[in-house]
Amino acid sequence: MDSNIKSGLSPLPLAHGNAAANVLHSSAAEKFGTPCYLFDTDVFAKRAADVHAAFGERVGLCYSIKANPFLLAALPEVFSYIEVCSPGELSICEKVGAPLDKIIFSGVNKTEEDVARAYADGVAIFTAESRLHVRLINDCAVKNGGRVKLILRLAHGSQFGMDKADLTDIIAHRDSFEGVEIIGLHYFTGTQKTKVKTIAKELELLDEFCMELESEYGFKAQHIEYGTGLGVEYYKDFTEETELALLAEAAETVKAFAEKYPLTVEMGRFFAAQCGSYLTKVMDIKTTNDINYVICDGGINHLNYYGQNMAMKVPPISLVNGTDCENTADYCLCGSLCTTADILVRKVTLPELKRGDILAFDKCGAYSVAEGISAFLSRAMPKVSLYSKAEGLQLVRDLTETYPLNTPQRR
Repeated sequence: MDSNIKSGLSPLPLAHGNAAANVLHSSAAEKFGTPCYLFDTDVFAKRAADVHAAFGERVGLCYSIKANPFLLAALPEVFSYIEVCSPGELSICEKVGAPLDKIIFSGVNKTEEDVARAYADGVAIFTAESRLHVRLINDCAVKNGGRVKLILRLAHGSQFGMDKADLTDIIAHRDSFEGVEIIGLHYFTGTQKTKVKTIAKELELLDEFCMELESEYGFKAQHIEYGTGLGVEYYKDFTEETELALLAEAAETVKAFAEKYPLTVEMGRFFAAQCGSYLTKVMDIKTTNDINYVICDGGINHLNYYGQNMAMKVPPISLVNGTDCENTADYCLCGSLCTTADILVRKVTLPELKRGDILAFDKCGAYSVAEGISAFLSRAMPKVSLYSKAEGLQLVRDLTETYPLNTPQRR
């Protein structure tokens, strides 16, 4: 264990503001400074294990790395697949030594070069979101004298995937594609589903479509990749019980479908959200028109919660190593950007703050680190650290300046 971590920290998800979490947050802030992301890979592994236990051995698990590519450094063995949706994500997998034969190569915009790279890497499965994708993937495989596994994405009212007419036509003529073996379907409609009946309806639709494909075209799906989009609670309940209850309820529907079809469940947010914290320092405090404004060294260029609605909702926040002061105050937490939009939380009650205090924003392990306006106003991107009980604290990205990205190159 890292020498900076003195106490035996539980690998269980960090409770909002609890003592063990504060020790870890304090150690990371002292060792690495702020602003800094901290991802507890033990928590990530536990959530993956919880999902595996709920869904059972018949259901494969796929981690969508767009949620948090840094977690590839500690990917649990329980994952059968990794979903990669861009050339950059493929480069990350190559660089960190991720198992390339576990990759499902997705993405709505694939070029000949992208397909050729993925083919050379030996990815497990390609997805096709259009007729063009089928042609590009088939041509690449034929050119190289090989044959690859392909799943077709079924559309759901967006730019992603193909409608049933295109999809069934491709399956009807599947023997004309010498370079691909069409093995099944990909279906994902959206994130933050909190009602299992939505998942049940989607799986019922898939079941009906699969039966149609078998009866009309003699096509039996050997692989279904389905994104449940299970919801994560950011604002009302900061414990994991609500999410695990939703998981347990969804599991019955998922397992029933898996009795009929080989199923892989793909998720990102539900696996990763719980494991992340964002540490930021109080740089200034001032009262203007009876509002206590706190200026932090981070901002909305670093931190993003789904559905926060102009900072009106309060995510899990704790004061790291704060005093036992009984006095509290209402604060408007702001970042360092020169825009009135840079408000992390518009109103939150906290123990009395002072300059130099560290605030921890929890449940930000998914999307925040890579989704946002990182280069706005040329502020630096935060450090990123990982923690596990076995390896302690590790810095995996230093403070990264963005001004070079915004500097014109004279020629």
